[in-house]
Amino acid sequence: MTQTTQSPELTGATFVNIGERTNVTGSAKFKKLIMAGDYAAAIDIAREQVENGAQIVDVNMDEGLLDAVEAMTTFLKLMTSEPDISRVPVMIDSSKWEVIEAGLKCVSGKPIVNSISMKEGEEAFLHHAKLCMAYGAAAVIMAFDETGQADTKDRKVEICERAYKLLMTIGFPPEDI
Repeated sequence: MTQTTQSPELTGATFVNIGERTNVTGSAKFKKLIMAGDYAAAIDIAREQVENGAQIVDVNMDEGLLDAVEAMTTFLKLMTSEPDISRVPVMIDSSKWEVIEAGLKCVSGKPIVNSISMKEGEEAFLHHAKLCMAYGAAAVIMAFDETGQADTKDRKVEICERAYKLLMTIGFPPEDI
């Protein structure tokens, strides 16, 4: 139902529950509702996650047969108008920047971008990071660079240290990483 992640800075608690049932790649039920255009029932899934303790709602519309920008925009506009759901932050989750940016345009407060990485190089990484800052968003940084995803502890540390140093050069708030 939810992913548990350590982050005492975010909530003052030991763990943060991230509701991931509003993800077309991870929930067959949600995907079926979105593909059918049944956004009202899809919103109920987000509501259930918050009622069941999700402290962040992760939304992903990455599906080949779906207009992901339109689906993200429609769903987030509906979701953020629901007071019982919009009291928790939204994690905008996509492998496509245009979908992430469409989502950022729909939410207020501090959204979380999941994710940015250096797989397309430093210039694209910093461009996306600057846009996250402009929208007031925090960002999950993926341990992925131009040569691929980190596969060892040393590579993870190397990529994350490099990403952190790059983010500091543009004034990205450390608490938003």
